[in-house]
Amino acid sequence: MVNYSRILAFDVGQKRTGLAQSDPMHIIASPIGAFGERDLFEKVNAIAARNPLGHFVVGWPVGQNGQLGSSTQMVEQFVKRLKSRFPGIPVTLVDERFTSVMAKQQMIDSGMKKKKRQQKGIVDATAACIILQEFLDQQPNTR
Repeated sequence: MVNYSRILAFDVGQKRTGLAQSDPMHIIASPIGAFGERDLFEKVNAIAARNPLGHFVVGWPVGQNGQLGSSTQMVEQFVKRLKSRFPGIPVTLVDERFTSVMAKQQMIDSGMKKKKRQQKGIVDATAACIILQEFLDQQPNTR
């Protein structure tokens, strides 16, 4: 049986959180945007109203040396709020090392103008998309 749920990914930041979603077949990740916390949960509720949610993926702040980053506690608190608002939906933490750098490079490679690349929300959403695509690529191909 095919599962047509969506997987959502989050790149948690202090001011805003990048959000991305999978396609129903769990093959392709697409950025949605970056939101403050209240707007973020409203957006997740709106997505859940249109599509079943099957999984959450959250970027886990790991430093270059493999040590936990300074944002670990903030992400842990976010995961607690996510689990309390959406009980029963599994949450997977994914190493987010270099995702912001990769996001900026992806935007350069795509020909995005410098002024648009400097908009932090676009970087956050693209980083969430990279986190999700890495997660999707690691899943067994059951299609």
